Amino acid sequence: MTQTAAPNTASPHSAPPAPETRPTRPEMGEGRALAMLMPYIWPQGDWGTRGRVIVSMLLLLGAKSASVTIPIFYKHAVDQLGAGITAHAAVVPVLAILSYGLARVLSLAFGELRDSVFERVAQRAMRKAALSVFRHLHGLSLRFHLERQTGGLSRSIERGTKAIETLLSTALFNILPTVLEILLVTGILWRLFNIWFAVVTFVAVAGYITFTVVISNWRTRIRRQMVESDTKASARAIDTLLNYETVKYFGNEEHEAQRYDRALKVYEQAAVRTQTSLSVLNVGQSFIIALGLVAVMWMAASGIQAGTLTLGDFVLVNTYLLQLYQPLNIFGFVYRGVKEALIDMEKMFVLLGVDREIADKPGAQPLVVNGGEVRFEDVSFGYDPRRPILKGVSFTVPAGRTVAIVGPSGAGKSTLSRLLFRFYDASGGRILIDGQEISAVTQASLRAAIGIVPQDTVLFNDTIRYNVAYGRTDATQGEVEHAAALAHIDGFIAGLPDGWNTTVGERGLKLSGGEKQRVAIARTILKNPPILMFDEATSALDTHTEREIQRNLREVSRGRTTLIIAHRLSTVVDADEIIVLEEGRVRERGRHADLLAMGGAYAALWVRQQTADPAKDGVVSTQPQPASA
Repeated sequence: MTQTAAPNTASPHSAPPAPETRPTRPEMGEGRALAMLMPYIWPQGDWGTRGRVIVSMLLLLGAKSASVTIPIFYKHAVDQLGAGITAHAAVVPVLAILSYGLARVLSLAFGELRDSVFERVAQRAMRKAALSVFRHLHGLSLRFHLERQTGGLSRSIERGTKAIETLLSTALFNILPTVLEILLVTGILWRLFNIWFAVVTFVAVAGYITFTVVISNWRTRIRRQMVESDTKASARAIDTLLNYETVKYFGNEEHEAQRYDRALKVYEQAAVRTQTSLSVLNVGQSFIIALGLVAVMWMAASGIQAGTLTLGDFVLVNTYLLQLYQPLNIFGFVYRGVKEALIDMEKMFVLLGVDREIADKPGAQPLVVNGGEVRFEDVSFGYDPRRPILKGVSFTVPAGRTVAIVGPSGAGKSTLSRLLFRFYDASGGRILIDGQEISAVTQASLRAAIGIVPQDTVLFNDTIRYNVAYGRTDATQGEVEHAAALAHIDGFIAGLPDGWNTTVGERGLKLSGGEKQRVAIARTILKNPPILMFDEATSALDTHTEREIQRNLREVSRGRTTLIIAHRLSTVVDADEIIVLEEGRVRERGRHADLLAMGGAYAALWVRQQTADPAKDGVVSTQPQPASA
């Protein structure tokens, strides 16, 4: 019987959206979750899968039909043996015994065949559902992924996928067969004996099921608390391990351990309540089963004493009840499993209901690049509408030319790159490429046309070869090696014991900042896009390496539209135009020499950087110094 927000800045990392702009996670009931699962079990147009479902149902019916005949053959064998004993003759009910054995074999065989036929349906449903959620997650906005903890997200998908398997294997082939068997047994008892046998059996079964459902629903609420606390504990553990170096830098191991322990304590309390409620459930189920068995057997014994029933009838009733209560015994476990699976599946499917926020418009056409002119027209944007970051920014990057964006931290420089990639939509104005508004073209074609080397490079926990080839997954090894050479990383790779097959670790932690940056440059070179964007692309490099890569980047950028976001002004002196961004507005614009001659914000920033460490910048200014200098 026992069953078992931070201050707002120009960075989205520190600028949570206002409540009204935050993507919502819609509530979803269990019925809705089941409705979302059905297309994966009964896929439209897939008659192979549908055929397997139909055959499985027929085998289910065959298994239960054979199962309910077993006690009848058993009864006949007992009656014949009893008659033989009374007549003092050795009677062997061969036919009844063989029929009994055949019925048991058929019941088992049909059940195993059913499981075998349906397994492909279940596994395919799990795969397709997980794939749908995975694709949807990649289609969600950057805002969603910055807010969501990776550990909790992966745990929801993992448990949701397992929940589908649990639901299909237990609910479909335990609850449904049990209900079918209850109806068959009740009908047989009514037919063979009288309505009271059927009524007592049905009442006992109904009482058992009702009690199980009520208590299990109570336990489900506790289970929800367990799931939530487990998810939080897992997310907290993954988050602190991903930030292992930060924890070590500040000596906060004990602080993180205490935070993790607090999350586990909530889980511990919920687990204790779960076990207590399980004991209540098991005791109540045992009482109801015992009461039903005693009542039916008492009626059968009375019938034998009155001469209306045989010993075989007594055995038949007892066998039916024991056979019926066996799946009911599992029913409590199955029902709880189904409820828990529905919770986990609901948490996964609810992700499909999260608004994409950034989606292709109906009928959106692919971007057609003819030169690659990029134009920002009066663009306004804020991660939180209450605090705008960009305030009417306008500029043009002519096809094949290079424009640099410079300015202090928080001015909105990196925000421009996220808007150009359409990780967010501008709240005002528009962005165009060759006269096509980026919000009107497909996101896939837009991002295929732009290559970026970000300031914060994140690599996959795979080989260097995989990370460089990620720029164009169908590239040949020769093309990959050529890109690495242009990024000046080929010598480094050749010096590694495992060469191209060296794994870079979680988020590339086995590589230095400069090495990661050069891998990022190599894969962008390999992508070979018409539009390039460098967001502090050489900020993690030493001066010597930076000079070499800057020369290569100029070569790679030749003839391409290039947007450079930079803090170190020495890296953009050759730009066709330099735009100085301050407080979300264009403060100055022009070529390097012209801006120095103006003696404004750019000139002051140039002097500060040169005075601070002219050798680091590696540029000796030949431009006239501003009067204010």
